[in-house]
Amino acid sequence: MPLNGTALEKHYTPQELATLWKFDQSTIRRMFIDEPGVLVYGKEKRRDGRRVYVTLRIPETIAQKVYERRIRRAG
Repeated sequence: MPLNGTALEKHYTPQELATLWKFDQSTIRRMFIDEPGVLVYGKEKRRDGRRVYVTLRIPETIAQKVYERRIRRAG
């Protein structure tokens, strides 16, 4: 996916979107963890079997696309 300026646009944390959309933060993380264009930072797997810590930053355009895709259309 080409960046098309997403690197410089506003990025949301899962907590910010959870507050805006009235969802739990873990729900937002599940919605966006595999979404193309989302900035994912951290180790995806650990050798010692401990919990994995991954930071997400969600560009505004990606958040809008996911929101529009998940809206139930009237009709």
